[in-house]
Amino acid sequence: MTEREQLILDRLEKGKCVSYQDLADFFGVSAMTIRRDADRLSRRGAVIKTIGGVQKTVGENDNLHETALMSRLATQRQEKQAIARQALALLNTGQTVFMDGGSTCLELAKLAAREAKGLTVVTNSIMICRELGQNSNNTVIGWGGQYDPVSLSFAGAACEDEAKKFFPDVAIFSTKGFLADDGTYESFVPTLHIKQIIARQSRRVILLVDHSKFGQRALRKVLDVSQLHDVITDAAAPRADLAILKKRHIQIWITAMDTGGRPRK
Repeated sequence: MTEREQLILDRLEKGKCVSYQDLADFFGVSAMTIRRDADRLSRRGAVIKTIGGVQKTVGENDNLHETALMSRLATQRQEKQAIARQALALLNTGQTVFMDGGSTCLELAKLAAREAKGLTVVTNSIMICRELGQNSNNTVIGWGGQYDPVSLSFAGAACEDEAKKFFPDVAIFSTKGFLADDGTYESFVPTLHIKQIIARQSRRVILLVDHSKFGQRALRKVLDVSQLHDVITDAAAPRADLAILKKRHIQIWITAMDTGGRPRK
């Protein structure tokens, strides 16, 4: 095992998962070089390769963390963290907020837990509850139902019935795919019904979407673009798509990696 391969494993002990690009930046080498390292480590069973990165091999006590959701945290992580920072800036103390179980919303939950804005958060995500529950200044209301081990969320009829009882000030959604002239798309059908219910019952709908999701269509449409009030994205988002959103009078927020975000006028 090379010294760099050992250092990759050391990084994974701290962070559980990490993207190829983050590792490339850290070591000052190309992403392709890191991918070759990951191939060798994977063949030895030391890591698990994911889309865009690697994660620690599942251990006896890692079942809560090592999931498809946590793997997605390694992709576009800097963008997601900047997007989450901007989303937090749009929330006011005392508001009621829905957060879905996506990886960008999970970054938002981590920030909200640290900064303790006194939010009341409703969610069907176990991980959102876990993060926000670490700070008693936030009130967290979790909805039960049929458990999905991939997204670490609840869905199904019972969860949908609970969702129908809540009318949040703000609904914050992530997405798998986004067409600026159409709407958001998801592959996991059970949870999309919950998003549709909450979008109809919320005063403000905010979409968190990094540039890689633009122009992508998944299995099923979830929200129409007309339901969105704000779109928070990063500087690499397609300008043509942003122009479409602007014509629809949707507030666009472009994040900067170092400062969080700023509105694009």
